[in-house]
Amino acid sequence: MMADTGQATSNGNGASGADAPAGLAGVVVARTRLGDVRGLEGCYQYRHYDAIELSRHRTLEDVWHLLFRGHLPDRAERDAFRRQVAGYRALPADLVPFLRTLAATDPFDPLTALRTAISFVAQRSGFRSWLDVPPDQLYENALQLSAQTPVLIAALYRLHRGLEPVAADPALPAAASYLYLLSGEHPDPQRVWALERYLISTIDHGFNPSTFTARVITSTGADLGAAVTGAIGALSGPLHGGAPSRVLEMLDDIGSPDRAEAWARAAVGRGDRIMGFGHRVYKGKDPRSALMREVASTLGGSTAEFAMAVEDTIVRVLAEEKPGRALNANVEFYAGVVMDACGIPRELFTPTFASSRVIGWCSHVLEQVSGNRLIRPAARYDGEAPPQPVPAAD
Repeated sequence: MMADTGQATSNGNGASGADAPAGLAGVVVARTRLGDVRGLEGCYQYRHYDAIELSRHRTLEDVWHLLFRGHLPDRAERDAFRRQVAGYRALPADLVPFLRTLAATDPFDPLTALRTAISFVAQRSGFRSWLDVPPDQLYENALQLSAQTPVLIAALYRLHRGLEPVAADPALPAAASYLYLLSGEHPDPQRVWALERYLISTIDHGFNPSTFTARVITSTGADLGAAVTGAIGALSGPLHGGAPSRVLEMLDDIGSPDRAEAWARAAVGRGDRIMGFGHRVYKGKDPRSALMREVASTLGGSTAEFAMAVEDTIVRVLAEEKPGRALNANVEFYAGVVMDACGIPRELFTPTFASSRVIGWCSHVLEQVSGNRLIRPAARYDGEAPPQPVPAAD
């Protein structure tokens, strides 16, 4: 469904369409049963459950099962799903030399390396167009790629630092496994709890740029690896998934709570974008940010206290300097604080985001193929009036 502005344009097939607002703001492009974001109400859901309540009360595997299978698991289903996920964590031995080459790249960007690694895994695993594989095989591909993404991140990070990858412990649930694969040590339960809250809250969030990218690629009949690789490319932009580490850089720049007001007013005066504030969808408070503030407060520490003081100051300054605009902290403001407290290096903040969002991307791929139609929007030509005479060659 397109917004009707009364202006026609060609869709590339000789038919006419209507102009949509810039950035497709407010345009419904598909129907989904995976979830919804209601920005004016300040809430969002996974299927028919409040996502924040799921984050507070269920495990990552529970929500993963909900999106993949359509319902929350009972105890037996949860145990079976955990075993199935854990079975994909062991990387093939012949994959490690390829990861070692990626990790030796200078400069090393973990998200770029992950994108390349996932493309290779998909090729090595024989992923094919979903038009050519049965639904149960596509489901297994989705489960494999979702389970292996955090393993790839940890392996690439350790190899870049001159360390060997850690063998996965099949007894660990997903969040604990990720921290274990990074450090080689069984993690503190409170850190596992905090990371799991973050991962659940970022699995899916409507038709954001990376999710939409995954569905567009899928609509062409491409394989699952292509869809996820393209989604990571979209996520790499700082306006989408690259902000958490920039928030900590901003806190470093501010230095102390007493400098926050002057820093914020100077940034607004220069027209700078203040990372971690404002959201395209939420006009009030981002519920994910409220959850992450709770988690950061529970973890405690000087960084969390500093961040909360800075948030309060920046929100007040923005309200004074930009009246009428609801510019509150978004999920990325506290995401960096929480991940830092969990021991995750800054360069892995966005890859960690990707490790949860890949579950959402794969869920959307599975849904897209269930009733696929090629996504082929129109564009309005805005150049000189055609046809212009072709000048003779010199």
